Amino acid sequence: MSVRFFLHTLLTLLLAWAAAATCVALHTPLPWMLGPLVATSLLSIGGAPTESWGPLRNAGQWTIGATLGLYFTPEVTALVGSLWWAIALGIGWALLLGWGFGAWLYRLHAPRMHGVPAPMLRATSYFAGAIGAASEMTLLAERENARTDLVAASHSLRLLIVTLTIPFALQWSGLHGLDVLAPPVRVVDWQGLVLLGALTGAGALLMDRLGRANPWFMGAMLVSMGLTMASITLSAVPQGLVNAAQLVIGVSLGVRFRVDFLRAAPRWLATVAVGTLGLMAVCAAFAALLAWGTGLPWATLVLGTSPGGIAEMSITAKVLQLGVPVVTAFQVCRLMAVLMLVAPLYRRIYPPEASAGAAD
Repeated sequence: MSVRFFLHTLLTLLLAWAAAATCVALHTPLPWMLGPLVATSLLSIGGAPTESWGPLRNAGQWTIGATLGLYFTPEVTALVGSLWWAIALGIGWALLLGWGFGAWLYRLHAPRMHGVPAPMLRATSYFAGAIGAASEMTLLAERENARTDLVAASHSLRLLIVTLTIPFALQWSGLHGLDVLAPPVRVVDWQGLVLLGALTGAGALLMDRLGRANPWFMGAMLVSMGLTMASITLSAVPQGLVNAAQLVIGVSLGVRFRVDFLRAAPRWLATVAVGTLGLMAVCAAFAALLAWGTGLPWATLVLGTSPGGIAEMSITAKVLQLGVPVVTAFQVCRLMAVLMLVAPLYRRIYPPEASAGAAD
């Protein structure tokens, strides 16, 4: 790490802390994540030399993953297991919604982007619309010769809009989720915390070595979840550590929006923004149907089916007490299914012969 990078990272963190403290004073939802996210985004777009250090972001995801795993008691796990059919419907809905969003983007931009070959624009639209993690969707798009810059920008903008909109809407609405799903471990035991950190850290490292998606979040969460399901209680995670994790996650999202972000394909970004609002609306309607079928609170299922990220939506559920295990289960299962199915479905829907024909 160079001295300049270190100073830029330190100043970014200090400004993010000031933004979080301001949001705490103003009683905004998710102050420790949304405050840093908004402040860092604005500074980055304005040309400030903001920086996010990768190991800090990984540590933040590790902390959040370990914290969320503590909610999965045997009783809660049985509840989540009984919802397998609703989770399966959520996966199918996400795949259908992503395909529809991508088809809409292609239909709008095909007449205008004359310099982009039809197969490239089709792949770009498809992977930009998929409801999955930005890094993984960008990698899959690269393998199909898509415009990776547009794919990455689409996912970053969608995540920003969802993360900013839904927490405010849920807090101001006064809706409630599953009140019975508080974590069973409330006391911090420092020896147990060290052991929990070592075990979840080993899980995160293993997932990272295996090249899995979101390894620091998923690995830590799966180990913590396994311990809790086995009724092994080591320690709660200190709230200060959880707040710090939210802060660095907010910063890592905010630094994606650089000065040239809005200048790159503004019409494309505008349609992604409008489309994201539409996605949230139809997901809210789908959540209402699931709420009717399952008897679960609508607010919980809104977070579970929203087109946001696992960490961001699960943090929202934790802070607003809206049913962490249900939200996490929906989001995790959806991500795993999308990562496994989105590329094969693309080749099935748009086989190479069809793409070649479109190019001709």
